Parts: sequence; structure tokens; C-alpha cells
Amino acid sequence: MRSNNPVFGRSEGFNGQPAQNYGTYPAGGQGYQGYSQQSAPPQYQQQGYGQPQPGYGPPQGTDPASWNDPTGQALQERMTIDSVVMRTAMTLAVVVVSAALTWIFLPDGSTAGEADYTMTAWMIGAFGGLGMALAVSFMRTVQPAFVLAYAALEGLFLGAVSEAYQHIADGAVTGAVLGTVAAFVATLAAYKFFNIQVTDKFRKYVTIAMFGFFALLMLDLVLSLFGNAIGFGGFGTLGLIMSFVGLGIGIFMLILDFDMVEQGIRAGLPERESWRAAFGLTVTLIWIYINLLRILAILQSD
Repeated sequence: MRSNNPVFGRSEGFNGQPAQNYGTYPAGGQGYQGYSQQSAPPQYQQQGYGQPQPGYGPPQGTDPASWNDPTGQALQERMTIDSVVMRTAMTLAVVVVSAALTWIFLPDGSTAGEADYTMTAWMIGAFGGLGMALAVSFMRTVQPAFVLAYAALEGLFLGAVSEAYQHIADGAVTGAVLGTVAAFVATLAAYKFFNIQVTDKFRKYVTIAMFGFFALLMLDLVLSLFGNAIGFGGFGTLGLIMSFVGLGIGIFMLILDFDMVEQGIRAGLPERESWRAAFGLTVTLIWIYINLLRILAILQSD
């Protein structure tokens, strides 16, 4: 099943395609050409395939040190649950550290004569993170530096947003953090224990809902610049409803993320793709946190 999610859609392994192994011997002999068991010529798809065969093995008389068998993905470590957990933890750690530093050192105008840079950091983090997210999403080969840069920018955004919301509703940040952790654990448990199956139709609807929700918020933001905001991003009833809708979409996105990680592991993707999985999970967790933060802030402000 092919993903409509651009985060995972750039990698065939996250869409149920098997990873390919390639390898060659040097020219000058009838060497191994890197066929897999499934793609090898019919005469070689026999028991013992992969062992040297007459006329189909390492060139005689060549230096074994010059052989290149196998190469590429065949020599790479495979993506595992452990590698995904480790990369996700590293990415989230960058988010948390960046957010904490922003919260502690960013002038917010809370003291007399102090400038307020909260909105500036908010905008830089939000739009910088969006740009970096789009770059990572459409990379064929994920670059860890881009993933960590995204995490740092999102940390700047979250630090500024969290500090602003803390002034509006004391305790909302703590509640949002705990709620995000609870949502992740509960969704993962439901996914495993109830053996939730992700279909193409489910994936399509969630992806459409995600982009539609984001488009409505961007529209409301643009209209607010001209004093005509609809209220999707506000603190009224419509804003509260939108936040609950966003939270629901975030939960469904988590289910898609878990499914894509499992597909990637089954496909034997190289360990490097763990960064793509970590990026996708981080995007979703930030999405859930923001909507929970807004829900708590709106409820406490009433």
C-alpha cells in the first residue's frame, strides 16, 4: 500500500516495497552481479543459491580484496524498532532542549523595560520549521542534519508558544506535555493490542483531513492579518472545536506512523531510514502537543 504521507512517501520501503541488495565483482570475469533470490535468472533460483556456481562466481585469479560482494544496502545495518526509538529520542531531545533554552533566555517583556521577542521567535520557529519539514519530506535520502535542524527550529517555536500560553493559562504546558505522552502510549497500545489494520482508504482520508485542517488554519491566519479572522485559531468556541478536531487527526496520524514504521522494518530498510521514521513521529507528537495546549488554554481561560 503506497502512502499519501509525504514524510514516508519518498521511500519505497515505507510503502511495502522490499529493500534491494546490490553487489558486483570487478570486470574481467563472469562475476556475481548482485541478483537477489527473486530476481536471479531462473537457472540460479535453486537450493544453494548464493554459493559459488561454475561460471557464476568470483573471477578466478583475482585479489579477493578487490571483490565488491555485496555492496550498498546489503552491507548496511537494517532499521529496527531500537534504531527508530533511539533516533526519535535524539530528535525529541533536541526539540526539548531548544524549547527549554528559548523559554529561559528569550526576552518576553515580562519585566519593565524588557523587549518582547516572543512573537519573533514564534514566527521564525514556525515558518522555519515548516520549510525544513517540507525539505525533509521530499528528500529521497534523508539527511540527519536536516531532521535535527527541524527539531531545533520547532523547539524555538514550542518554547515561545509554551511561554505565551503559560501566561494565559497557568499549568497548561505541564498538562499538554503529560497529555501528549499519554496519547502516544494509549495509541500505541491500542494499535498493538487491537491489531489495527491501516487500509489505503483510511490513509487517504487521514492525509486529506490533515492537509485540510492545516489549510484552514493558514487561511484564518492570513485573514487575521487583515482583521477578518474566522476564529479557527482563536480562543472561542470555534477555536476549541478545531483544536479537538486537530487532536483527533493527530491520533490517526500516529496510527499511520506506527504502520509505516512496521512496513519499513519488514521491507528491510537501511538503518539510515530510522531518521525518516523519527522525523515523522516528531511531527505528529508536536501536532498533538500544540492542539492539547490550545484545548487546555481555552478551557482555563473561560
